[in-house]
Amino acid sequence: MTDGPTGSTVPRRQLGRHLRDLRTKSRFTVRAAARKLEWSEAKMWRIETGQVSLRSHDVQTMCTVYGAPPDLTEVLMALAKETKARGWWHAYGDVIPEGFHLYVGLSEAAVSVSLYQSELVPGQLQTEDYARAIIRGHLRDISEENLEGRVRLRMERQAILTRTTDPLKFRVVLNETVLRRPIGGPEVMARQLAHLVYMSELPNIEICVVPFANGMHLGAASGGFNLLRFPLNADGSESEPATVYVEGFTGSLYLDKPKEVDEYDAAFRDIWETALDGSASRHLIAEVAGEYEQG
Repeated sequence: MTDGPTGSTVPRRQLGRHLRDLRTKSRFTVRAAARKLEWSEAKMWRIETGQVSLRSHDVQTMCTVYGAPPDLTEVLMALAKETKARGWWHAYGDVIPEGFHLYVGLSEAAVSVSLYQSELVPGQLQTEDYARAIIRGHLRDISEENLEGRVRLRMERQAILTRTTDPLKFRVVLNETVLRRPIGGPEVMARQLAHLVYMSELPNIEICVVPFANGMHLGAASGGFNLLRFPLNADGSESEPATVYVEGFTGSLYLDKPKEVDEYDAAFRDIWETALDGSASRHLIAEVAGEYEQG
């Protein structure tokens, strides 16, 4: 194990969370796990809070003690190698078990997400039929069983927006293209846009649209991204650094260096200021939904 942080904190934090979850599910206390692994409790705490990097061998040992399945062990060992990376692309591939997604852990720990999407409705706001059309279009050979499993999983992940205690603060800007792209056909789009109108009326969610007519904004250069912020400590400091998540076709980019975060934060502010306000955006979304309903 390497003491002290190196590179991006994202893989360390995520690895620590998954190892903590494995320990909890296997009913090991920190003390019992430390004794079994012949480590100190302080070392266990540093690992589970993402304070240090880990060797793949150490992760394999922990997974064996916790009874983790082989596919998850393989994923976490690969993730351990990324804990020393300066900035990283993580190509998921077929070894990732269903439901394992680093962004899920980040979003569940976050208190707010500022998101710009230029092409598709973000997964947190998708209806089942829209999600089904997206997944089927992306994974052409997927079986019906796996398709439905992925749809259910996506729906379950949306609970962070409507949970009773501390629902995620969600600010979204959509390019008008998102409204105009007929994913799944007119009926699916009409229901999807109606769902956006409904969700935009929740107190913790703001949805704005940048119409074509408003011209250039920084989102045209940046592409889609998510900016996540985390709870503050008692002294007002960040419990975890703000993180930018950019989803790619073959991998996902996580950025948490202050300069990178500041640039994306400035981009989001520019996009937000270029967009219609919430009321005008709801009107536009409802108007386009009506066009789909009329055929």
